[in-house]
Amino acid sequence: MANIKSQKKRILTNEKARQRNAAVRSELRTAIRTVGTAVDAADKDAANAAMVAAGRKLDKAVTKGVMHKNAAANRKSAISKKVAAL
Repeated sequence: MANIKSQKKRILTNEKARQRNAAVRSELRTAIRTVGTAVDAADKDAANAAMVAAGRKLDKAVTKGVMHKNAAANRKSAISKKVAAL
């Protein structure tokens, strides 16, 4: 444990940010998985709706600093290709 007061504060805020980022990443994975299950079930309407929701969550993760914008763009591209292939 650090002795410096500001470093103790940073440890606390870093832990809060880590937990928040983990929650956002978990939501992202769930949203992307939902698109995959809709595609596997060949349900075009559900896949489109899930793709829109996942795209929003990806964009939100970028603005929160959880994910790089190019990584999010690659994920969005991949899920849109899957949905377009239906």
